[in-house]
Amino acid sequence: MRAAGEERAATATGAAGPDGSGSPSVPSPAYLDVLESESVHILREVAGEFERPVILFSGGKDSIVVLHLALKAFAPAPLPFVLLHVDTGHNFPEVMEHRDRTVAVHRLRLRVASVQRYLDEGLLRERPDGTRNPLQTVPLLDAIAAGRHDAVLGGARRDEEKARAKERVFSLRDDFGAWDPRRQRPELWQLYNGRHAPGEHVRVFPLSNWTELDVWHYIAREKVELPDIYFAHDRTVFRRDGMWLSPGEWGGPKDGEAMERRTVRFRTVGDMSCTGAVDSDARTVEQVIAEIAASRLTERGATRADDRMSEAAMEDRKREGYF
Repeated sequence: MRAAGEERAATATGAAGPDGSGSPSVPSPAYLDVLESESVHILREVAGEFERPVILFSGGKDSIVVLHLALKAFAPAPLPFVLLHVDTGHNFPEVMEHRDRTVAVHRLRLRVASVQRYLDEGLLRERPDGTRNPLQTVPLLDAIAAGRHDAVLGGARRDEEKARAKERVFSLRDDFGAWDPRRQRPELWQLYNGRHAPGEHVRVFPLSNWTELDVWHYIAREKVELPDIYFAHDRTVFRRDGMWLSPGEWGGPKDGEAMERRTVRFRTVGDMSCTGAVDSDARTVEQVIAEIAASRLTERGATRADDRMSEAAMEDRKREGYF
């Protein structure tokens, strides 16, 4: 019996794409079936093994795909997971509208942890650079403790960033929410260990083995609805640190940073202050797939300023409890 990774590799390279080219950028339907099956298996393991699991749902494409997989995994039964969104207060309006519409359509339970409330109550302080992404950790950990959540599911993938590449599918967090790479457990033959002590919890990543292209191919196949922000649109932006940023409540251009009207799209979404757009004419899923296949930059490396603070920026935040 072949391991899941070997089966994925054989399926991906052994069949021609829809255009008959056999290009690895055009996976066969069976390849996506294997990825979907693995993710559904993980979601069902969580539902069977943990008492109070929760899905982190931001309205971004990866969390949307996780939710789509979860709805599919348990249909026609109701979703056995609560949704949790850590709201920085500096979110893109299009993403928040999509989040709320999705929750209403599927009649889901959504809990929101507000960074703004922590700032208003003096529990957190604004950063000089205006970004609130690093400020999410305390509200997240408090929400996990308040909900007594023993498993927290998210859409992080190993191909996004080198710290995330170190994660297992089931990733143990201690009673302070901190991550220690030395406590990672082996995961042979898709056997996942959710054992944890009181006060600890497990972060679970159903999309660990997916790539950005896999996600988009799956979105195309399943006709998953996304916020319009992921597709090319005209937007007023300004240039900072090699990225096109959108002005908003968080702030705007500084001296020497001119506002421009450009055709852009976002490869990833997060706090507006640190999430940049890329120049793009890709207005359909198929055009986005072609654009990503030709790119040599990762989505976070190209468009997330918070990952550029240091070589170990993400790993440092994860050790503190960041997702």
